[in-house]
Amino acid sequence: MPIDLIIQLVSGALGGNLAGFAGKNVNLGWIWNTVLGLAGGAAGGQLLGPIVGPLIGVAANASAASMDPMTILSSVLTGGGSGLILTTLAGLVKSMVFKPAA
Repeated sequence: MPIDLIIQLVSGALGGNLAGFAGKNVNLGWIWNTVLGLAGGAAGGQLLGPIVGPLIGVAANASAASMDPMTILSSVLTGGGSGLILTTLAGLVKSMVFKPAA
């Protein structure tokens, strides 16, 4: 398993739990926050990595296996951000669909 994917998964899980911690109306519980963060980190990191990497100065063909700090930062940003966004969106959908009884 490539190290950049591992970094994106861990960052995504942290981003998902950060989203749940920051907003009570988007909190899905730590298990679902983590699961959605992992999914968002993996998918978003792989899809957004080639876009975000060059924006912060990472060569297009670089991989985190070289342990270049900018490449690792790119994996952390894309994985964590994607995990946070996916968890927030799922929490907002849940709060719109399952409104509390008045």
